[in-house]
Amino acid sequence: MSVLSALPFLKPVHLRSPRGSPGGQRRHTLPASEFRCLSPEDAVSVFEIEREAFISVSGDCPLHLDEIRHFLNLCPELSLGWFEEGRLVAFIIGSLWDQERLRQEALTLHKPQGTAVHIHVLAVHRTVRQQGKGSILMWRYLQYLRCLPCARRALLMCEDFLVPFYQKCGFEALGPCEVTAGGLAFVEMQHWVRGHAFMRRNSGC
Repeated sequence: MSVLSALPFLKPVHLRSPRGSPGGQRRHTLPASEFRCLSPEDAVSVFEIEREAFISVSGDCPLHLDEIRHFLNLCPELSLGWFEEGRLVAFIIGSLWDQERLRQEALTLHKPQGTAVHIHVLAVHRTVRQQGKGSILMWRYLQYLRCLPCARRALLMCEDFLVPFYQKCGFEALGPCEVTAGGLAFVEMQHWVRGHAFMRRNSGC
């Protein structure tokens, strides 16, 4: 059984039919909307979206192209891309971490024995922002993590202005993060993936 068929939250979702399509039938095989794990072949598209999203705000990217390829080679199962008619419109990249709180080396390391998923970056293409795609993708990603035996909690670090967004996604603030990047300070946030029996019963896994 493939990973896609085993994980219901990654199956293609048809959101709309193209105008002028007789009976709503599509004339090609690309799904209107699809969620899947990323591969190293997606790295350039990922970096283009990330660069545009972050350079104008903070002057730097959470992950550079070689780091994106690094994580998509090591742990592609901890990534999730949202594709519309074959085009990447939003993504999340994560890796495993094996300590209670994030440290500087968490920016570049994947710890296969870890039980915390470090979410490095969430980004949405500029043409589809302000449509709620970021929160939808995060919800699907957290549901997906509940299907992974290794995942117990999700960790991320963000700037102050993003704290309310992640709180709405179910994260709690742990306080200042010891990690710094480009002179910026961050808040560390956490979301428990496991530990509640009802979540596991209703996750579809």
